[in-house]
Amino acid sequence: MYAEKLYKFNPIDDIEYLFANRQHSIERRSNHEVVVEISGKWDNMLFFFAWEEDMRCMHISCLINLEPENVALPSIFELLALLNEDMWIGYFSYWEEAKMPLFKHSVILEENDTDIFAKLERILNIAVVECERAYPIFHAVFKQNISPRRALMPLTLM
Repeated sequence: MYAEKLYKFNPIDDIEYLFANRQHSIERRSNHEVVVEISGKWDNMLFFFAWEEDMRCMHISCLINLEPENVALPSIFELLALLNEDMWIGYFSYWEEAKMPLFKHSVILEENDTDIFAKLERILNIAVVECERAYPIFHAVFKQNISPRRALMPLTLM
């Protein structure tokens, strides 16, 4: 008879390992959650990784440190819709409690996946690129009161 498996698959351990030798602030909040602060081009980004064991799902979110100044919610939601139109991986959302935008993505992970590290690192890289790309757009709408369509114009001209 086989002994019961003592090790429980938990990719949060992999996230910690992924960042162990990097210059980032890491905080393990629980067995199923870790927060990593990454220095960005425009500002620091706060990444939250949460593991939902029953669904075998890793939720990744990145808080973009920008609070809107006198921007109506319809403008924020218009901007989110326009940004999300071209997204292949993840999406932008607005965390009303914190009054900040964030990038979100979830991925199903199985213990027998061939290279979880590569998959997580790839998703993380995509999230960083998308947040860096969107930061000046959010800044234009949130801080300079530029309309969402106008804030996106430089992207459409490229």
